Amino acid sequence: MPIKLPADLPAYDALQREGVMLVSEDEAARQDIRPLRIALLNLMPKKIQTENQFARLIGATPLQIELSLIRMSEHQTRNTAAEHMESFYRPFSEVKTEKFDGLIITGAPIEHLPFQDVTYWEELCDVFEWTQTHVHSTLGVCWGGMAMINYFHDVKKHVLDQKLFGCFRHSNLAPSSPYLRGFSDDCVIPVSRWTEMHQAEIDANIGLNTLLSSEGAGPCLVEDQQHRALYIFNHFEYDSGTLKQEYDRDIAEGTTINVPMNYYPNDDPSQPPQNRWRSHAHLLYGNWINEIYQTTPFESDLIGV
Repeated sequence: MPIKLPADLPAYDALQREGVMLVSEDEAARQDIRPLRIALLNLMPKKIQTENQFARLIGATPLQIELSLIRMSEHQTRNTAAEHMESFYRPFSEVKTEKFDGLIITGAPIEHLPFQDVTYWEELCDVFEWTQTHVHSTLGVCWGGMAMINYFHDVKKHVLDQKLFGCFRHSNLAPSSPYLRGFSDDCVIPVSRWTEMHQAEIDANIGLNTLLSSEGAGPCLVEDQQHRALYIFNHFEYDSGTLKQEYDRDIAEGTTINVPMNYYPNDDPSQPPQNRWRSHAHLLYGNWINEIYQTTPFESDLIGV
């Protein structure tokens, strides 16, 4: 089954060209199926690029997915056309009464700020609380995962002296986890952040289970069964060229930045980068969707009860 998207959403044409199975809202209405309702709380400045990245991954399963795009109620984006936001996004204040099978909370380029200094922190805390009564499973990505694990478990975000930037090899610490079904003993994941979470602080919290970790980049994927959540601090969703775009931007702006490690052939930025994480990215998101399908109540009113 395909992912249901508005036919005029930019991601629709982009993903259709890639061969991702799609269905328009009109076509989906004619199918007698309860789709999985997945919401994307998009905190990234490049909204359309982020929509494409996550829709590509959750749309590659055999299940019909209904994707809803959500934004913070008062925060106004400066990098995406107002018409796009008005046409395809709803503020959190408008969806608070609805139930969702899954929620993805993206990262945000504000990791240098203390959580409490983020302008929408109070509303984001409301989102975290709302997930416990209205969402079956939540996936917090990069800063979104750091913020959520901090809110529920007081795990601190630590600023690094140097940016972690590149493709880091991660160890599979829980091969029997349903979220890592089909994973190799290790895998490569893109990393791009100035902060980290400490494994000792995660281990100090009963109920948190680290599934993927890297010697060079620290803990990556953490399961929080009590709050029906996964926290992933790195970027399986990245396109092949995302790290290159970030590197080229920083070079153009005169920002001191290392060549992303283990990304370009022979670490040579003049060469096309190699994508060595795509298969594991699809595995993780496919496993997450499958686990939701296997465990979410068929009657959506029972979600979070």
